[in-house]
Amino acid sequence: MASVGDYLRDLRDRRGISLEEISRVTRVASGYLEALESDRFSALPPPVFTRGFIRAYCQALGESPDEALARYDGREGGAPPPPRPTAPAGTTPAAKGEPPSRSAVLVSFVLLVILGMALFAVALMTQPAREDRVERRMPSASERAASPPPTPTSPSASAPPSTARVPAVSSTAPGPGVVRPTPAAPPVPAVTAEAARASSPPPWLGDVQAATGGVASPYRLVARVSEPTWIRVRTEDGSSTEETVPAGQIREWVSNRPFVLTLGNAGGVTLELNGRTLPPLGPSGTVISRIVLPPQ
Repeated sequence: MASVGDYLRDLRDRRGISLEEISRVTRVASGYLEALESDRFSALPPPVFTRGFIRAYCQALGESPDEALARYDGREGGAPPPPRPTAPAGTTPAAKGEPPSRSAVLVSFVLLVILGMALFAVALMTQPAREDRVERRMPSASERAASPPPTPTSPSASAPPSTARVPAVSSTAPGPGVVRPTPAAPPVPAVTAEAARASSPPPWLGDVQAATGGVASPYRLVARVSEPTWIRVRTEDGSSTEETVPAGQIREWVSNRPFVLTLGNAGGVTLELNGRTLPPLGPSGTVISRIVLPPQ
């Protein structure tokens, strides 16, 4: 078998390339290249550099360096090739500077996909809890200003009716000139104006019933706000949304069951149910509590 020097010189001669041109391309001194072609290894630097010269030589000729390196490693009388350091157990190809294999890239991709799916599932499970916390949060100062004020409770309605104390009457007949006292009748609780208003239907109920007659589920409620209005809407699943909607904004809700609606400024919002515009529910500043749309 030809030596490595003869093999390299034969490759160069077949390409018709001079030794100076290879030296210019590889930036290896021509003296080293001449010693390499003449198999004068004593004139060459240590084997690690010589192997690099062989690689550069073959690359300049467009040939694979494997054959030349094999001839260099198996030369007669030459120094044996230096042993390659073995990687410790558990060392990956990436840690030794070699490119990762296709299987390692595939395993990394699968792990990334599994991690992404797990994060997505965790986000879905925690989403209802975040929404519930947002719905139950305390309203801000602007929301409290636009929210309906609490209805005062009449003392006469909350307190039980007092019973007048009837003086004890002696079972014995009164003497001459003694008048027997007449027992006082228990007081009749007065009907407050608020109770009377609560018992009577609101004035807008008939117009709303006429406007929503024949509306079928699913229901689509649209609120067009002309003045800042506090709105609370409860849908079929029992969840409620509430906010102070600024003027010029539009809000929309969809439900298979009737909505329960509370407005802090009835005159500042126009309602539409399934495309039908509802009549005004009151002037600006009017608070309407727990409207059922469509009316039952």
